[in-house]
This record gives sequence, structure tokens and C-alpha cells, in this order.
Amino acid sequence: MKWSELFTSSIGKKLVMGFTGIFLILFLIIHVSINACIFADLFDPTDNGEIFNRAAHFMGAMILIRIAEVGLFAGIILHIVQGYMLTAQNNSKRGVAYAVPMGNKGSKWYSRSMGLLGTLLLMFLVLHVSQFWWDSRISHNLPPAAYDAEQHDLFARMIEVFQNPVMVVLYIIACISLAYHLMHGFQSAFRTIGVHNNKYLKMVKSIGIGFSIIVPIVFALMPIACYFGWVRID
Repeated sequence: MKWSELFTSSIGKKLVMGFTGIFLILFLIIHVSINACIFADLFDPTDNGEIFNRAAHFMGAMILIRIAEVGLFAGIILHIVQGYMLTAQNNSKRGVAYAVPMGNKGSKWYSRSMGLLGTLLLMFLVLHVSQFWWDSRISHNLPPAAYDAEQHDLFARMIEVFQNPVMVVLYIIACISLAYHLMHGFQSAFRTIGVHNNKYLKMVKSIGIGFSIIVPIVFALMPIACYFGWVRID
């Protein structure tokens, strides 16, 4: 396969979606692990988000990680573009709809709604970047210097944002969308890159279901915990 066919052929587009999907799954593991540090406040009320802030500072101060962010955004954009192209391509091939709708007998609704779920996640991504990433990386660029509790208080920013119930609801909706998007996308990505053995497919499916439930729940618990004061600044 020529390099150009990765972006033009149906198989190439699916491969790009598969590899970028796995890359973004790995990113989610890192992201949810860092964000979950806010729950240290539950075990040590005097923490006041210090563990989370130190982890966030490390991610923002390391030059290699800042460079990797460029690759991350490139992967996200590529995943979005190829996703829309595949959705349009699949819709054009369907042509006339079935006389009797297949419903979930043919495929799960979320596997048929990846374009919609992806669009909701894109809208959330814009919101998330504007609320947190832009503020910590651009407008108040984190320097590769020693950690400073006042300068790098992203925990306080999180508490502030999630005092707004509208923001909490929007984040929960995004987490639900992410759960269903992953429910199909996780195993689909591994199928695309060549995992077809039934033994491994069952394992991938089981891991995928667990991942699709646990990660969005942890993400959703963060705004909920901030809003209800389970984690707070004392």
C-alpha cells in the first residue's frame, strides 16, 4: 500500500483510524491517571490538590511531553478527519435503507452513531481545551522551572470551573458519549490492525468493555467531586 492510500483508500482510512484510536486510548490512560490525583484530597485533607498540581506541572514543564503534545493534537485531528470521511463514505454506500429496520439486531446503536458521538466529543474537546489546557499551557505558560504552589494551582482552577452546574452536566454528557464511543471503538481499533484470533478478540472485548466503563466514570467523578465538595481547598 502506498503512503497516499492511507488517506484515500477505505482500508487505509480504517488503518489510520485504528492506529490513532489506540494512540488516543493510551493518552486517556495517562490523562485519567493524572486527573485522578485530585482524589488524594479524600485521604489527606491537607493535600489541597498538591499531588495533582505537581503531576500537572510535570506534564507541562517537561520539554519532551510538550513536544509529544504536538503529536497528540495531530493524532486527534487526523482521527477526527478520517472518522468523518469514513462516516460519509459509509452513508453514501448504504443507499436505500432496509425495508424493515434492523435495529440492534444488525449492530449496536452506538456503533452506528460513531459520527454523532465523535461530534459531541469534538465539541467537548474545544470546551475542555479552552477551560484548562489553554489557560495552563498558553495564556499562563508553565515554564520548565521548580514547582511553585501558587503559580501552578490547576487544582483551584478545576474547583472554580466545576462550581458551575452547567459545566458539570456538560462534562457528564461528554463522559457518557466517551463511554459509548469507546465501547465500539476500542475493539474496532484492534480488529482493524489485525487482531482476528477468537481467543484474543474475546480478551480485547472484555478489556474494552471494562475500559469503556471505568475511564469515563473516573472522568465524570472529577467534576461531581468538585461540585459537591468531596475534594476542596481548605
